[in-house]
Amino acid sequence: MFKSNLLSRAYVSGALLFFMLVSVVQAALPYATLTLAGPGAVVSYPLLHMVETNALKEYAQQVQFRLWQSPDQLRVLLAKKEIDFSAVPSNLPALMYNRGDPVKLLNISVWGILWLVSRDPNVKGFEDLGGQELLVPFQRDLPAVLLDTLLQAHKQKGGEPVRLRRTRDAQDAIALMLTGQGKHALLVEPTASLLLWRAEQQGTIALHRVQSLEDAWRDAFPTRAELPQAGIMANSHIAKDTELSHAVERAYAASAAWCKSNTQACAQMVHRYIPHLPVPAIETAIRVTRLDSRPASEVRPQLEALYGLLGEQYPQAIGGRLPDAGFYGP
Repeated sequence: MFKSNLLSRAYVSGALLFFMLVSVVQAALPYATLTLAGPGAVVSYPLLHMVETNALKEYAQQVQFRLWQSPDQLRVLLAKKEIDFSAVPSNLPALMYNRGDPVKLLNISVWGILWLVSRDPNVKGFEDLGGQELLVPFQRDLPAVLLDTLLQAHKQKGGEPVRLRRTRDAQDAIALMLTGQGKHALLVEPTASLLLWRAEQQGTIALHRVQSLEDAWRDAFPTRAELPQAGIMANSHIAKDTELSHAVERAYAASAAWCKSNTQACAQMVHRYIPHLPVPAIETAIRVTRLDSRPASEVRPQLEALYGLLGEQYPQAIGGRLPDAGFYGP
């Protein structure tokens, strides 16, 4: 009995010591919760992997992911400080920074995400769309600005204008294409892959992945060939934590490499978070997207080339000027 009591007391003492140590470690972590955010696009998939693998366990007790549906919703979430780090189109943090919000752009990871899909097998690129209607499910964000810039370049070379039909959203564009009411559409991945997958499942309409906007951009602007389209930003309330920003940038790069090397496993992981996206479409989207994470400071020349081009024609998209060196983090 005496021995049993000793063992029992030792067990209780050991358990208490364990929980005390856990509490001390948790209390020592800089943050209780970190919130990562992004759209349902490929740029967000490494963030999901970071959550799955607890990649920031040295900095927070809990790391969670929040899905945003539109750039307008993202702006609200950022303003309310409800998210700490987010996947974003590359112009948005520049716009915020130039308006006095001290955010930082940590990296650029997506260099190609927009695809032209067509019912016409004779259409080989954007230059073949002259005089025709193109479905476009975006209006004021970066894809719209890039498309307008590209089509303007084609027009200046003597190309016939393209009629843009602005749809309510990507699902509206998909429905129009599947019912034969649309002939051509420009879609962000994984929406393009989702449309092609649905058409294949439906079996009543043949659709073709024609050309990425990035390939067309390279032809139109050979001196500005690289298109740094999306990356990760640190919100203003957390951007001053340089050590954490470096950790996020490194963890994201590792997770992006994993996603590219393990497309099926990555697709299955994404499907758990975004169930309405089928695994085959997600996997195709990963394969056709140039996912290459590079620190923002390293790709500053490419970013300034893009910002300079946008500033010439759409200065409101970046806040009217190039961001200074303090913008390029981490």
